[in-house]
Amino acid sequence: MTERVLTGITTTGTPHLGNYVGAIRPAIAASRAPGVESFFFLADYHALIKCDDPARIERSRIEIAATWLAAGLDTQRVTFYRQSDIPEITELTWLLTCVTAKGQMNRAHAYKAAADANAAAGEDIDAGVSMGLFSYPILMAADILMFNAHRVPVGRDQVQHIEMARDVGQRFNHLFGAGRELFTLPQAEVEEAVATLPGLDGRKMSKSYDNTIPLFEGGERGLKDAVARIVTDSRLPGEPKDPEGAHLVTIYDAFAADDAARQAFRAELRAGLAWGEAKQRLVALIEAEIGPMRARYAELMAHPERIEEALLEGASKARAVATPFLAELRHAVGLRPMVAVAAPAAPKAAGPKAALPEFKQYREDGAFFFKLTGAHGAVLLQSGPMAEGREAGAWVKRLRTEGAAALEGAPVRWEASAERAQVESALAALVAAAQQA
Repeated sequence: MTERVLTGITTTGTPHLGNYVGAIRPAIAASRAPGVESFFFLADYHALIKCDDPARIERSRIEIAATWLAAGLDTQRVTFYRQSDIPEITELTWLLTCVTAKGQMNRAHAYKAAADANAAAGEDIDAGVSMGLFSYPILMAADILMFNAHRVPVGRDQVQHIEMARDVGQRFNHLFGAGRELFTLPQAEVEEAVATLPGLDGRKMSKSYDNTIPLFEGGERGLKDAVARIVTDSRLPGEPKDPEGAHLVTIYDAFAADDAARQAFRAELRAGLAWGEAKQRLVALIEAEIGPMRARYAELMAHPERIEEALLEGASKARAVATPFLAELRHAVGLRPMVAVAAPAAPKAAGPKAALPEFKQYREDGAFFFKLTGAHGAVLLQSGPMAEGREAGAWVKRLRTEGAAALEGAPVRWEASAERAQVESALAALVAAAQQA
């Protein structure tokens, strides 16, 4: 089975070495795995929530796209696009907004943090809070659900948003799916093993701390100047150094060829290797990997039309998926062509049509269930707990189409008040109705 993996990159800054090691390099490597269909997008609508400087947004979109392409992203293998080039995403955002509870958005981490800060300052809790900030988890849900991603690699601070996407998708499925799983419910993929590089001062490398090492900006000279500012202890050349906990060593580890190279570098430091020499070796190690990419980056930045061409090609691939799916979703919620509306049937003299049994899916205590109720509402069949909503949906589909034959092996039990004959009769009625539809 092919799995879809989706990754969004917010376009508000210039990538640095920490972004490359922590996100870009592992994501590109993962996109080459067999059985994976990868979607990478520039989250430029999300950027508008954080930044109101048009020049910065424009520059960041170009720099980030060029960085990913220079780092080896294969646009023939993956779908690489700008969020703003896919109008179906914004329409889906509205459809999802209409089924999302405001109370759920009240609990979003970003909004709560802003509200708490305002309360602590004695201001109105919504001071400075835009609707973009308040409801951006819905836009994020649309990004994910539009392409029915199975996995979304995120930092631990973003797990809540994936859970919200699951909840919103499940609610939409329940309201409009008519027993089908319109949306795949995504899984957050927190990669604990992915390296987090320390900055020049030992804190996490971040522009907010002004402690970053440039990836391409400033060329090799910029890299050398930044590495020269990495904080080390005061031990002189010839004195043994303790490599454990040294920020320079952590960065070296992220680029070393293998564990043998890492251990050899540590051994030299313990034997008295000077910090200055160690920094020169680190620059050479990073440059060996980054230098060729920097040349490709410079070429792309000199020809932005090539970046534009790659993104438009990616948008075409993305819309080939999104456009027909949105048409299906519009039909599901009732936004249908007028010619598709059938004229009311003339009432039959034979009397009212008998009510059909009904499957109902629901979630309880984090698990997914379904039950079959008879024509008069009595529960006939009850499933056990399942980890995934799509698993419950798959069983419902089988029982609707295969009837009693699907009971063998199904994770179900019938209620004490129902006999097997009643269950089989109810399933037979559903199968017959499906065949006549």
